[in-house]
Amino acid sequence: MPRLILTLLLLAVSGWSATAAAQIVPPPLVAPVVALSPVSPAAPPLPGAQSDSQALLQDGAEYARQYDVPIEEAIRRLRAQAASVPATDALAERFRARLAGIAIEHRPAYRIVVTLTGTAPVPPEWIDAGGMLVPVVFRTGAKATREQIVWAMTNHQAAIRAALPSPPSMGLDQRTGELVVTIGTADPAARAAIQRRIAAIVGVPVRIRLIESRDTDFAPEGGSRVDGLNPGDDRRYLCTTGFNVTDGARFGVTTAAHCPDDLRYREPGGGIVPLLFLGQWGWGYQDVQINLSAAPLSALFFVDAARTIDRPVTAQIGRGSTRSGDFVCHRGERTGYSCALVELTDFAPAGDLCGGACLPNWVTVAGPTCLGGDSGAPVFSGTAAYGILKGGSYRRDGSCAFYFYMSVDYLPVGWSLVGVAPIVAGEGGLSLPPTRSH
Repeated sequence: MPRLILTLLLLAVSGWSATAAAQIVPPPLVAPVVALSPVSPAAPPLPGAQSDSQALLQDGAEYARQYDVPIEEAIRRLRAQAASVPATDALAERFRARLAGIAIEHRPAYRIVVTLTGTAPVPPEWIDAGGMLVPVVFRTGAKATREQIVWAMTNHQAAIRAALPSPPSMGLDQRTGELVVTIGTADPAARAAIQRRIAAIVGVPVRIRLIESRDTDFAPEGGSRVDGLNPGDDRRYLCTTGFNVTDGARFGVTTAAHCPDDLRYREPGGGIVPLLFLGQWGWGYQDVQINLSAAPLSALFFVDAARTIDRPVTAQIGRGSTRSGDFVCHRGERTGYSCALVELTDFAPAGDLCGGACLPNWVTVAGPTCLGGDSGAPVFSGTAAYGILKGGSYRRDGSCAFYFYMSVDYLPVGWSLVGVAPIVAGEGGLSLPPTRSH
């Protein structure tokens, strides 16, 4: 199976039976960058795969287009984004007791902003990140730490849902140190009343975001990369996959937990390869399924709509290391290759998309480039894997406000990305047993 390195998922979620999400302790935020480490016996990289510099050039061209900077400056900034992660991890640990958030600003100049509680000032610093000196500025005066806001969401989610006509989505904005609650139409007076009501419940700063939309898992639309029968209705559904994974002995491909169990992979040349169902994990903070390959797989994934350009995975960025303002890309079957900024790093989608209420362990990325059919897509920057796309939030006019993904932290225990060393115990959070309901 020479090119089983796919991208994307195209299917709507079926519900999973689960206990209330509020009873689950959220996985920890600790999730450092994991450097390249060989995993045997993976297949060798295929001829024609992008090099690190080619991957950076592709992403840099998109950054340059969006931010109107020369391509050389775009590449410098993306190199700095990747190289600065250990430094911002260290800042997060150093200021843990005061940390409200860490964000990357792109305008008017490229810099890192650390938001802290309290009033004690911290002088500016500089980070040498990939040869670029990046200024670090500290903003004080935040009213709550990141940990306090995440715990407020987790502990009071049921009360917040009960206080509103329909369950809202919510997440931490690391740029401001606020709990952002997304609701539909409301006049200014009603919005202010909702803000006061939720703030009284959670005891942390709250900002209301108005989007006339609802969160949803992406629907079964788009291309046909793998397909399978749903025994519930005997219909054949189409989906594709994200990253290749291994447990050290077996190899598999990831897709979303709401894909049919047994899948057939349709190769670009027209061949069909069966993929044996291993298990689904879709509860609270996970939406992932693994189907096994009979042959070893390489550490590659497609980055273009036509499936002619592939890119290696050499590292992964955990949710704890992800910052508001990180420039990330995804390859969706409906939308192809596109890039945008991370918005909320601790996000709980609205409704019951996670076998009940979702935990605040998802990450949002700004639209508008996401459509039904993009579910399961790999989220990445350069050759670093960030996550697997789950769903999105649409406005009434059909445009995408943002999409949200599951961090690669939350792959099932014992499984890791091909080409990347496994996360050691304690870094990726808890794991739940596979569920199998359609």
